[in-house]
Amino acid sequence: MDFDSLRIETDRLILRPPRAEDFDAYAANMADAEAAQFIGGQQSRAAAWRGFLTLAGAWSIQGFAMFSVIEKSSGQWIGRLGPWHPADWPGTEVGWGLARAAWGKGYALEGCVAAIDWTFDRLGWDEMIHSIHPDNHASQALAQRLGSTCRGAGKLPAPYEDSPTEIWAQTREQWRRRRAQP
Repeated sequence: MDFDSLRIETDRLILRPPRAEDFDAYAANMADAEAAQFIGGQQSRAAAWRGFLTLAGAWSIQGFAMFSVIEKSSGQWIGRLGPWHPADWPGTEVGWGLARAAWGKGYALEGCVAAIDWTFDRLGWDEMIHSIHPDNHASQALAQRLGSTCRGAGKLPAPYEDSPTEIWAQTREQWRRRRAQP
């Protein structure tokens, strides 16, 4: 797969693998305590660099990872979302984390729909999960809008093993049925 040309467009967004020029905005997002609260916590620039390279490395090794989310109207990096499956993760996940400036605009829903379509079509997953902290009500609402249901408590691997999480999920067949409805 040619990652340099991989690009998914929605009405307002471009989803593509991360590039070096995305890092400053990524680091700023991870430095924002509120924006980073449920995606690993606030991080220094050095720690954010390691996380950013983890995404890029997953693209290289696994052939997928979260996409950089680019707002078409401004060309700005506004977050990350998409497929995610690190070692010992509780399932094949489609996750998200947007910069606070992008909250409340419907970007997460718009981007996740495109990323989930791509994930089921291109990666052939039978199921996807969202691992969501029980206090993250905004992400729970998004998971519901996407058609996922809460299956109960889950367990994340180290270093997140002490972070409570709920597993929200749906199958490829459930997704396709929902997408086929008018």
